[in-house]
Amino acid sequence: MDTTDLPEENELIQRLINHDQQLFVTVVKAWHPSLYSVAAAIVGHSIADEVVQEAWVSVIKALPKFEGRSALKTWVTRIVANEAKNRYRKESRSVSLESVDENWSTDSRMVSDPRFDSSGHWNQRNPAWDIGSPDELLAAGELQDCVDKHLTRLPDQQKYIMELRDSAGMGMEEICNILEVSSSNARVLLHRARDKIQQVVAKFQRTGEC
Repeated sequence: MDTTDLPEENELIQRLINHDQQLFVTVVKAWHPSLYSVAAAIVGHSIADEVVQEAWVSVIKALPKFEGRSALKTWVTRIVANEAKNRYRKESRSVSLESVDENWSTDSRMVSDPRFDSSGHWNQRNPAWDIGSPDELLAAGELQDCVDKHLTRLPDQQKYIMELRDSAGMGMEEICNILEVSSSNARVLLHRARDKIQQVVAKFQRTGEC
């Protein structure tokens, strides 16, 4: 279902508030792929559908109070993300061993780190990756299991941003809107997450140990 089939924003909101069931079904179908991607990036695919369904219940209840400070879809996506984050905290059996202040607005180490370009992407692969590319290494089952384990140990915001950016392929502006963080803070969080996972991959390649 193409979002261009939906009415203009003001009409869309009013008709949903007035319980237009047919339009509601159309909106759910049209937005499901992107909402599912957000939920899956945070809680995984096994319960992503359930999270999205629960989020829609919250949307219906809160819609009459929607103030229009953002686009309706952005607002709904944020509710899905919050539902997924709450569910992840409940479901997760791993507790991060570190407590990091995630409120930095800048990080000079990231800006000056030659491994990354201005957008936070790797400039070149780590010298420890002497066999194949990082993508080829990540195809190895044991390494993937190791990376997955360490992903669950990342502080929540780092995990969410890395999954939304690298797994769901979302743009930084959209991620900032969903998670309600500044662009500078988002870059710091993404840098820290990628740096930790890069160290995990480098150690595995060097020692064969997770």
